[in-house]
Amino acid sequence: MSDERPEKQLPELRASDADRDRVVERLRDAVAEGRLDMEEFEERLEAAYKSRTYAQLEPLTADLPAATGPAAAPPAAAAGTAAWPGRIGGTGSSSLAVAVMSGFQRKGRWTVPARFDAVAFWGGGELDLREADFAQREVVINCVAIMGGIEITVPPGVDVDVRGFGFMGAFDQRDSPGRTEPGAPRVVVTGLAFWGGVEVKIKHPKPPRGGLSLRKP
Repeated sequence: MSDERPEKQLPELRASDADRDRVVERLRDAVAEGRLDMEEFEERLEAAYKSRTYAQLEPLTADLPAATGPAAAPPAAAAGTAAWPGRIGGTGSSSLAVAVMSGFQRKGRWTVPARFDAVAFWGGGELDLREADFAQREVVINCVAIMGGIEITVPPGVDVDVRGFGFMGAFDQRDSPGRTEPGAPRVVVTGLAFWGGVEVKIKHPKPPRGGLSLRKP
């Protein structure tokens, strides 16, 4: 009986979220082992989440040795999701961002309030929640994009609920959120896109140079 992996036997078979997560965990291990640098990791990570078949996933780990022993939980720092209870609670850094023929940006360390209003009129905005704290377990981001665009980036493991309405525009969740991590916050994205768009992306944080830890102990 052949012991070949299913992806080698059926390369065009559609990959599941679990298959993508398995590859991502191996890539994280490879970074921790020093086999991949951060640039290679980021490139392969993005490719993994875009993969739809085994044939697309397999090359991402083909030059890495097989993982040994039981699968370990991915390092919290590499996943960018430090213990969630430590990231929930406090006062929001700001509750409003407006771009009128201009742009706005919230990224890095900031605290997302219970409700955040984002308005883009002939402009664009970026809300990056990958290193953010959250004022409470569930936060609402209300977006109004009129002939403009708003991009929201959240880390894997967060529960994302996109409810916005697009009129000659769109609310688009680009990536599969995967499994919700225990204790992770819930982000509800709502609002209106009129001749504009609101896009939600799922991406891992970028570890700082010289190490994998993203947050102070």
